[in-house]
Amino acid sequence: MEWWQAIILGLVEGITEYLPVSSTGHLIMTNALLGLDEPEEIKAAADTFAIVVQGGAILAVLGLYRARVLQMIRGLLGKDDIGRRLAINLIIAFIPAAVLGVLLDSYIEKHLFNTPSVLLALALGGVWMIWLDWWRAKKGGGERIELTIEQLDWKHALGIGFMQCVAMWPGTSRSMMTIAGGTLLGMKPKDAAEFSFLLGLPTLGGACVYKLAKNLRASSDAGSANFIEQLGWMSVLIGIVVATVSAAIAIKWLVGFLNKHGLAIFGWYRLALCAVLGGLIGAGLVSL
Repeated sequence: MEWWQAIILGLVEGITEYLPVSSTGHLIMTNALLGLDEPEEIKAAADTFAIVVQGGAILAVLGLYRARVLQMIRGLLGKDDIGRRLAINLIIAFIPAAVLGVLLDSYIEKHLFNTPSVLLALALGGVWMIWLDWWRAKKGGGERIELTIEQLDWKHALGIGFMQCVAMWPGTSRSMMTIAGGTLLGMKPKDAAEFSFLLGLPTLGGACVYKLAKNLRASSDAGSANFIEQLGWMSVLIGIVVATVSAAIAIKWLVGFLNKHGLAIFGWYRLALCAVLGGLIGAGLVSL
């Protein structure tokens, strides 16, 4: 992988990871347009890179929400009640994905990582967010009272956790399910986004470690080069650094946007992305 390809992929990952638009759909297109979807061993290495580069997105959240992270650490040490409750809620929300992610990983790769499934996920997610904005406006009006992240209870956290599991379907978007799901359960969009970002710490971190270990083990068993050896240490490092910076910018923008607007615009964007990706696949320029 060339350094400029690593920069592009880092930008795409960083910008799309926390926006509810499907980082998977964008990375599929980007890998294909950069010529990283063949031969098969390069495609496999690029797919693993796309997971590991999420480490940059994790670093962005740790940097921007370091006060929250420290608050949760104090809470677990018995020094902050709000921090303890938030930490427990994140653990509860993480458990469904931790269990089902390991159990269903191979099945998902085999049966859902295909053109119809990804395009359907993009389209359904778009329609759902457009509907959710309409539903919120119709239901709440000007008198709506919504939960903050401090008011979240374990039942809401568990509900968001199960919604996050839906995002195992490629093309769905973890951010979409957790932000829109939190909103559906009564949270303010800004607070639902913050909870989504924090939930990404164990979720994305777990996925990075799992995929990295899986690739290293498989390459060791086969006596072949792992993805780092195939793509180069420098490319992996560049991708993570770029993803960190771009994810931080995307997060700051999204929080400001959700303070004033809803989720519908992302729904329309997903429908447009579905059409573009479908056209590229139909033309033979992109393959899964």
